[in-house]
Amino acid sequence: MEIKGSILESRLQFVKDRFGPDAVEDVLSALPASDQAILRAPLNSAGWYHFQTGQHLDDAIVQVIGKGDARLFEEMGAASAQQNLTGIQKFYLDHGNPQGFMLRAPLIYHVYYDKGWRDYKPTGPTSGVMTTYEAETYSTADCLTVMGWYKQALKMCGARKVDMVEDTCRARGDDCCRYLVNWS
Repeated sequence: MEIKGSILESRLQFVKDRFGPDAVEDVLSALPASDQAILRAPLNSAGWYHFQTGQHLDDAIVQVIGKGDARLFEEMGAASAQQNLTGIQKFYLDHGNPQGFMLRAPLIYHVYYDKGWRDYKPTGPTSGVMTTYEAETYSTADCLTVMGWYKQALKMCGARKVDMVEDTCRARGDDCCRYLVNWS
């Protein structure tokens, strides 16, 4: 499975913005030489990279910056949404219509991942279920990033008191990643 370079870029940018350039160097130095070579070279945000490179980067961020706590990735996802959805991807937002935005989840998924698919089903006027199927690779960090990204995006559409819980996760042995989301 491959992921877009924009995912790698946003993770590195988050570390730099939040913890400084020395922290980026510390994270990169904790990676295998092959991943360092990829991540030290200019990344192509529209290019495809191996999911494992992203997973190694995530693991290094958890160890070096998060001191073993992966919850940092939810904040990272929010920062990525803020950056991407105020720039080139702003057309995905549906101001004043969070439900309309969430209905774009299947389309948005393929902007970032090349395998698997995602659907979204409303369960009420301000709630729904988003599910990711058949992704060949997965990680707790990636799921937390997805949650942070969608929570921030919903706020950017006008939602308040956004709550999202992942009730099943492939990283925990389930057959899909399912997120229950609601807002006011």
